[in-house]
Amino acid sequence: MKAMVLAAGLGTRLRPLTDDRPKALVTVAGKTLLEITLARLRGFGVREVVVNAHHYAEMIVAYLAAHGNFGMRIDVSREQTLLDTGGGLKKAAPFFLVQEDEPFLVHNVDVISTIDLARMAAFHREQGALATLAVAEREASRLLLFDQAGQLCGRRANKDAEAEMACPVEETRALAFAGIHVVSPRIFALLREQGAFSIIDAYLRLAAQGERVVAFRADGAYWRDLGRPESVAAAERDVESGVAGV
Repeated sequence: MKAMVLAAGLGTRLRPLTDDRPKALVTVAGKTLLEITLARLRGFGVREVVVNAHHYAEMIVAYLAAHGNFGMRIDVSREQTLLDTGGGLKKAAPFFLVQEDEPFLVHNVDVISTIDLARMAAFHREQGALATLAVAEREASRLLLFDQAGQLCGRRANKDAEAEMACPVEETRALAFAGIHVVSPRIFALLREQGAFSIIDAYLRLAAQGERVVAFRADGAYWRDLGRPESVAAAERDVESGVAGV
């Protein structure tokens, strides 16, 4: 199974930690976020990875070379201008289209979790999904809406905001996205968006057209977004206590 690590963001919320490095090279308990993510992927059998890079891209290239790509085949997809999650994935399409029937993982570099990626990939295949999103019931600034069958049908900016619906359904469940997804390569033929765009925008459009974009419930797993310096400090405490699985 192949994977993409989304690491091209500027990391502005992580300043001052990202004043002199990309967010992928911010450390938690002595390990970079990139090393932690790659180790997680390798632990689930992933051996081929593409990492997108923009901010301090040369530092990421040099870091991977210095560590022998952590025993994996790693390509770096350089973005001259930021392409957002959807544009970055679309640019990396050639990396995945060699095996058009094999789903792949997409993992944000700034999240750590104990989500069972193997079980998630198996669930994706069982569902015959275009994309499977790891989600949980928790407080979040942005929420995705799913119908009772677990199909993506909308989103909400927060729990009090008006819902933006892609599919008309009477009853929805609001869940927070974990920044980890399993995707089928046939998505690339369906991404008509150009330039920089959010993959969630594309998922909503495709769900409205009848494509299966489904929820993988990961409520019991450890998960933390490392978008802010205080979150990094909290993650270090989690690592020391053994709950982070790092």
